Amino acid sequence: MISFAIVFFFSVTGLTLNHADKFTSEVKSIEEKGKLVSSWVNATDTLKIPKLNIVEYLRQKNNIKAACTDFIIDDAQLSISFKGPGYAADVFIDRTTGAYDVTKTMAGFVGVINDLHKGRDTGSIWSVVIDVSAVLMTIVSLTGFLLMLYIKRKRMSGLLVAIAGLVLAYLMYALWIK
Repeated sequence: MISFAIVFFFSVTGLTLNHADKFTSEVKSIEEKGKLVSSWVNATDTLKIPKLNIVEYLRQKNNIKAACTDFIIDDAQLSISFKGPGYAADVFIDRTTGAYDVTKTMAGFVGVINDLHKGRDTGSIWSVVIDVSAVLMTIVSLTGFLLMLYIKRKRMSGLLVAIAGLVLAYLMYALWIK
């Protein structure tokens, strides 16, 4: 049943990815403004900018629920990005005044499951889930193939169908994709 759930999830999300125009949920964007303590952002020595304080302040004040993926400091502004499955928040902070703009983008349920399928912005734990899923599906496929080899009257027809499937997949690739 675990393999069923895994195959079902990746099959459904494969369809939603392949036909994104039909399954696109409404993407919502929210823009917010705020102001940080100016001493946090206008230090001349950029090593003294309290990055963790800024990130946690923005998470708390603006209800940001994703990992910080970029923190870029230049002369005029700070650019901070937060990303998660189906979610992004980009913050631009004026280094002179501490004023900031936040743009949050939420892709909805379909966007979340599509990102989970691809492993995009999901973190290391989900990467392990994808790897374990791949191993389970490989084991299930191989045990089915090996069981077919033990059934004498199905062995030849099973091998022929497997070879035909491989040849067909290669021909589709060679003719229409390459």
